[in-house]
Amino acid sequence: MMVCSFAVAFVACGGKDKAAEAEKMKQDSIKMADSIAKVQSDAAEAAKVKAKADSVAKADSVAKAASSKKK
Repeated sequence: MMVCSFAVAFVACGGKDKAAEAEKMKQDSIKMADSIAKVQSDAAEAAKVKAKADSVAKADSVAKAASSKKK
């Protein structure tokens, strides 16, 4: 009898607002996806900046080597 009453109590208390819980999970998922997208965007931007800096450094090195040969 006691087990049955516990089972009824758990079933009665367990179904609280599944729609709100689903919406919260959806919002959390959206926040996570936005966060991942921002990190990827920041990484891509950092890669572009590094590539540009490397290109400038290489161009400076080539120009310096060419100017030293002319002397």
